[in-house]
Amino acid sequence: MTRRSLVGAGLGGAVMAGTAPGALAQTSPAPGAPPKPGTLTTAPSSQMGLSPRLTMHAIDNFHGTPGAGMVCDLSIREGDTYRLIKTVTTAPTGRTAEPLLVDDAFKAGRYELLMHFEAYFRALDVKLPSPNFLGLVPVRFVIRDVGQRHHLPILFSPWGYSYYRGS
Repeated sequence: MTRRSLVGAGLGGAVMAGTAPGALAQTSPAPGAPPKPGTLTTAPSSQMGLSPRLTMHAIDNFHGTPGAGMVCDLSIREGDTYRLIKTVTTAPTGRTAEPLLVDDAFKAGRYELLMHFEAYFRALDVKLPSPNFLGLVPVRFVIRDVGQRHHLPILFSPWGYSYYRGS
């Protein structure tokens, strides 16, 4: 990126004397200035001491918000098919109220989390093409070590998605 594109994006702080050409300094907000929109109002909670589990976090990149109200179907692969374990709906935080799997339900295996993208965006009155590019999206993953916590952050829009194993 050029310095001009950084400045246009609001990232071009003042250059400090004695720094290398092109290096940017971070600037602090003016004293008494209101916090920027979207800043955290509470600290993230610690995961220390929690038993192994599977959790997920739906993140709506289209609106820049948590994916509140996303319906998801969790299934486990048995032979050549997936068997539905449960259907959940994400809370206002984009997370589920309870872990997807925990304690005796948390087992090694191949899983699918079927995300209802099209229904989610329709419920928010997003103008989508008909048919929409993404409708039901399977997120498939494997749990090998049930002694660890597994977290699935899923970033999505009407046209794409990505996911990874978080901590």
